[in-house]
Amino acid sequence: MSTFDRLGYGTYKLADGEECVSGVAHAIETGYRHVDTAQGYDNEASVSAGIDRTDVDRDDLFVATKLSTDNLSYDDATATARVSRDRLGVDSIDLLYVHWPINSYDPEETLPALDDLVDDGVIDRIGLSNFRPDQLAEAIDRLDHDVFAHQVECHPLLQQERLREYAVEHDHWLVAYSPIARNRVADVDVLREIAATHDATPAQVSLAWLLSKQRVAPIPKAADFGHVEENWAAREIALTDDEIARIDALDRDERIVDFEEAPWN
Repeated sequence: MSTFDRLGYGTYKLADGEECVSGVAHAIETGYRHVDTAQGYDNEASVSAGIDRTDVDRDDLFVATKLSTDNLSYDDATATARVSRDRLGVDSIDLLYVHWPINSYDPEETLPALDDLVDDGVIDRIGLSNFRPDQLAEAIDRLDHDVFAHQVECHPLLQQERLREYAVEHDHWLVAYSPIARNRVADVDVLREIAATHDATPAQVSLAWLLSKQRVAPIPKAADFGHVEENWAAREIALTDDEIARIDALDRDERIVDFEEAPWN
């Protein structure tokens, strides 16, 4: 079973084809060992091709994907997870998420499917994504297997304190997507000032802040090779307690990913 690496490489909107293949390959060569995709990104085969382009063994990588919202009935979840496994070229998927608890999501069908996929060796770990706290609590209660990760938007402008505390309390990872708020963090004075102190960018400071938190794992997406390397270098930034407190004090609650059907609306 592959080891989970806290700083992952996100592949949202990396087009199927060379952009995704070369992006994944470069990320792995840079040092990333955790790659995140989804059925809805339509690039699982390209993620696999990117892995193949490197000399890194698949067993040394942690590959996560997500069930689309129209694949959450028991039969669709169990069937399409196997298709994703084959597209990704892995013996088993390290982590499979429910992408959103909307559309065809039904706890009575979806959650037993996840349990059975673990039992059948198709997936190693169960993940949930974009769940409200009450939906998360219900799922944890219903599942036979532990929830390994809950993936939500999280960054200094949307700090998700309640869900971060919940992750610590229930011993799962909060995987932070959009961890630099599509670079809106570059416009925040506090982050710019702290970045200047560390000869870093506000994006790197945002990642370092997330990495300073218990049970938080950011997965920045970047197509530009330079940004991929900058994000990886954020692991070396040691924020002071005072700097972390200054970022903690930002009270912005700015959601990047939001739409009418989202669970919180």
